[in-house]
Amino acid sequence: MEFPLLTAVRQRPQQPGIPDVAGEVRRQWQQSSLRQRIHRGDRVAVAVGSRGIANLAVIVRATLESLRDLGAQPFIVAAMGSHGGGTPEGQRQILADYGVREDLLRVPVRTEMATVQIGTNRWGDPVYWDKNAWEADAVVTVSRIKPHTDFRGRHESGIVKMLAIGLGKRDGAAQHHRWGVRGLRDMLPDSARVIVDKSRFAAGLAVLENAQEETAVLQVVDRDALWDEESRLLERARAIMGRLPFAQLDLLVIGEIGKNYSGAGIDPNVVGRLLIEGEPEMESPHITRICALDLSPESHGNGTGVGIADLTTDRLLAAIDPVPFRMNNLTACFLWRSKLPFSFPTDRACIEAGLATCWQPNPAAVRLAVIPNTLELAELWVSPPLAEEAQRMPGLERIGPPRPMPFTDADELEQTKLFPHCVRARRA
Repeated sequence: MEFPLLTAVRQRPQQPGIPDVAGEVRRQWQQSSLRQRIHRGDRVAVAVGSRGIANLAVIVRATLESLRDLGAQPFIVAAMGSHGGGTPEGQRQILADYGVREDLLRVPVRTEMATVQIGTNRWGDPVYWDKNAWEADAVVTVSRIKPHTDFRGRHESGIVKMLAIGLGKRDGAAQHHRWGVRGLRDMLPDSARVIVDKSRFAAGLAVLENAQEETAVLQVVDRDALWDEESRLLERARAIMGRLPFAQLDLLVIGEIGKNYSGAGIDPNVVGRLLIEGEPEMESPHITRICALDLSPESHGNGTGVGIADLTTDRLLAAIDPVPFRMNNLTACFLWRSKLPFSFPTDRACIEAGLATCWQPNPAAVRLAVIPNTLELAELWVSPPLAEEAQRMPGLERIGPPRPMPFTDADELEQTKLFPHCVRARRA
């Protein structure tokens, strides 16, 4: 099969950014009400989750330093629900992969899964909270605020969700997910209100990232301002998030999927596929066919979201560890997304099947895009019709001449040649 030539396209939207992340973290904590809420000698739990956050280790270290400046004794507590296979070892490994380690930060890292029931929400369901956080003198969170992959509401991914599900550990995650979308959109804020009322939660550091996945906004949100302020920050995050610049594609090729790129493995906000039982699909972008080639090693075998793709490789399916894969998806109760797609022995065969089934039989007219993952979208490679369209779109620029799609002798797509600055290339 003849593959279309590819042209590199770069997105250059005007975006906010923070040049000195550590300095801004310290400034935010220093200017907050934390000084009135924390006393010298207090044991302060710093909740850190499993979401991929740019500069996470820098942000966490600066938070710990700010707490030490107040005379507190900080420690890290894992706040990631059932991720990491729902085990202390799995959650410790995820934090270590982000540079959140005892030997580097000089504080204890607590990943035990034990919870306590601290109350009951208005649904009549128990509210669970991490035992280590409950026993601390104060709790602060480090949370990225962004549109959620599963639902729309006033509070999506952020501080509220970390309080109810992240710090709820496996018990809290299962409690809310068993209700489906209602449990996240409607019950989650209700449980978080119980937690704010009954716990020693003091404040959360909100992290927003721009379309280049750079730290764009850092703001400490006090517990008393949480409900209105997080909602406002969510809308700001939605406005600056990375997106595909085209409303319609015949075929999208994704180099890697994984939990380090999106909680859903493939970000539905990027590809326009929600795939939630009984929920309406997104209107844009409209993509006829999606190929996913690899699972990131940072996912530790959790292939959640592989079913958002239509076609994949034998290599990706072989990388899935059934233990965390089943644990995460059965806890989340969203099963459509992780049905296994058709797989092929090579990348070339997978992409050929995508081209053959994308409902565009004219090779010259195929609207094809290649991205490294659904997190890093500043640069993408596109077929000639999209390259021509890009020339007419503000904020887009073409880089260099068209070139053939590069494959190795084993017919694997040479992803690091296409994206020399992506996570995969930096890992190599």
